[in-house]
Amino acid sequence: MAVKTILVSQPSPKTEKSPYFELAQKYGLKIDFRPFIHLEAVEAKEFRQERINVLDHTSVILTSRNAVDHFFRVCSEMRVTVPDSMKYFCISESTAYYLQKYVVYRKRKIFFGKQRFADLMDVIKKHKKEHFLLPCSDIHKQEISDTLEANKIRFTKAVLYRTVASDLSDLANVNYDMLVFFSPSGINSLLKNFPDFKQNNTLIAAFGPTTAKAVKEAGLNLNVHAPQPNAPSMTMAIEQHIKKAR
Repeated sequence: MAVKTILVSQPSPKTEKSPYFELAQKYGLKIDFRPFIHLEAVEAKEFRQERINVLDHTSVILTSRNAVDHFFRVCSEMRVTVPDSMKYFCISESTAYYLQKYVVYRKRKIFFGKQRFADLMDVIKKHKKEHFLLPCSDIHKQEISDTLEANKIRFTKAVLYRTVASDLSDLANVNYDMLVFFSPSGINSLLKNFPDFKQNNTLIAAFGPTTAKAVKEAGLNLNVHAPQPNAPSMTMAIEQHIKKAR
């Protein structure tokens, strides 16, 4: 089936040099962007019920910019002054630099990995005496907690924000040749918004093994899957499918 229209379940790229725009221009496609999920804050009042004391911890593990924002938001709402001695272990250098929004970077003990949690774990293992706080969403990678536990790291998981389905009712009568997903939450949002959804001739593309699994468990056909050895990115996988369909 030829692909002419694509809906990507993410926010529109902030740069005009996005490979999606290049793909659209190259093949004359109409590519729209629409987040299928969004984050909602866990308010301080609710967080207090978990009886987690931020100041009982000596270090914070930050796996995303969202984790950074919500950690400092909750501290502010609870009127907790984060001590200068707090150590920060960030998933990547860019996440570490994002801390400058809240702390004087050069005056804090900040460590970071290379993007994968396994890399950050190598750093964390050198600081086993620390008591870590792990800010996260209600939907998060279980492997992070499992890895920390396997290495006997003392930590507390703090759910500070939730991943929820966005309202997609305005798309009820809009059809696309392909829908592109990047998380199981996106699939859940599709089915929550459209419980009677029938795939028919609509193609579904999924990035990552957990998203692909969610597509299949929902009883849908998976037509495009990335990453693959010959298509490490979603746009490359889509392009390969388009070439084959022509």
